[in-house]
Amino acid sequence: MYRKKALLIILYCFSHTIESQVLLKFDPDEVLLFAESQYEKAINQLKIENGMPRNGHSDGSWNQKPIEDWTSGFFPGTLWYLYENSKNEKWLKAAQKWTAPLEPLKLFNKHHDIGFMVYCSYGNGYRLTQNKNYKEIILQTSNTLATRYRPTTKTILSWGDINEKNPKTHKVIIDNMMNLEMLEWASKNGGSKKFDKISRNHANTTLKNHFRKDFSSYHLVEYNPNTGKVQNKSTVQGFADDSMWSRGQAWGIYGFIMMYRETAIKKYLKTSENLAKTYFESLPIDNIAYWDFNAPNIPNEPRDASSAAIVASACLELFELTEKKMYYNQAISILNELASDKYLAKTDNYSCVLLHSVGYKPINSEVNVNINYADYYFIEALIRLKKLQIKMFKNKQ
Repeated sequence: MYRKKALLIILYCFSHTIESQVLLKFDPDEVLLFAESQYEKAINQLKIENGMPRNGHSDGSWNQKPIEDWTSGFFPGTLWYLYENSKNEKWLKAAQKWTAPLEPLKLFNKHHDIGFMVYCSYGNGYRLTQNKNYKEIILQTSNTLATRYRPTTKTILSWGDINEKNPKTHKVIIDNMMNLEMLEWASKNGGSKKFDKISRNHANTTLKNHFRKDFSSYHLVEYNPNTGKVQNKSTVQGFADDSMWSRGQAWGIYGFIMMYRETAIKKYLKTSENLAKTYFESLPIDNIAYWDFNAPNIPNEPRDASSAAIVASACLELFELTEKKMYYNQAISILNELASDKYLAKTDNYSCVLLHSVGYKPINSEVNVNINYADYYFIEALIRLKKLQIKMFKNKQ
């Protein structure tokens, strides 16, 4: 009770430090306690031998996938966040248990997503425990990811076999920006200094080729593997090649503010801000993005809570690094909605947190469902919010 009252005092004081601040309509601690109750149900019923949980259903069950699935790191990553917030040993044990099966991924080179898979799990684990074995796994995974880098295109190959002879194209998706965080961390923590060069080159090439004049993002850019020239631009998981797929836009906002944090290169900050501006201007009144901002049946198109959660977390970092109140306000506007009964999985027997995300609408895959990365970035955003509020409160003393 004391902890809750103390936080409410901090929230009240903090609300007077930013002029015209959007008011927080929920208690982050209460939502995090709800998340704990949901994930306690999940870990009590899931069997680890069935694979990594990807999305939750109304009967409490989850789809479970092999560790090679690109989302495999998000469930254990969420458990690490629950441990960080609560300091409860049960979450430490659960996070350790669900992280351990991912170790073979340190040598997995079939696609670029090992940054998601390993850094969200082992990365958070090392940050919170300083387990030396976790560090070695992250460094080895970074070595593996670096094998997908091609100097000709100055990018990391997203989709495709790195051992293919005479490939006709080199495919790079906007999601790949998120995997650069692991390389940046590794370059500063005992890994090769080339990791930093690789991540900067990839970010620079993405900045040059992935965005339209209005700073909306393509999903996929294909390069000539021999010359590095752009062959084609498309939006595979969006409505159309020239449409703005909302989760892709979210990856760009988050990825470039992360790169600014890691390198202090101002063009990365400017890019994140430009991408965010385009995203904000396209939002409906409730601040939760449609799965694609140009989908044909708006307002009767599915929303994407995962896109919203990613952007909310990124906006808090934008605010922390720029002190521009509009980013705090935008984050709170999104979180207010996600923390409402409309999006929290409080009905039926769900054992997840957020409903109403969209995975791959053009093939009708994971439409209007829970997806583990929505939970992950939502919990991350709540923890970032709490840390930010405490920091600002202390700075005012």
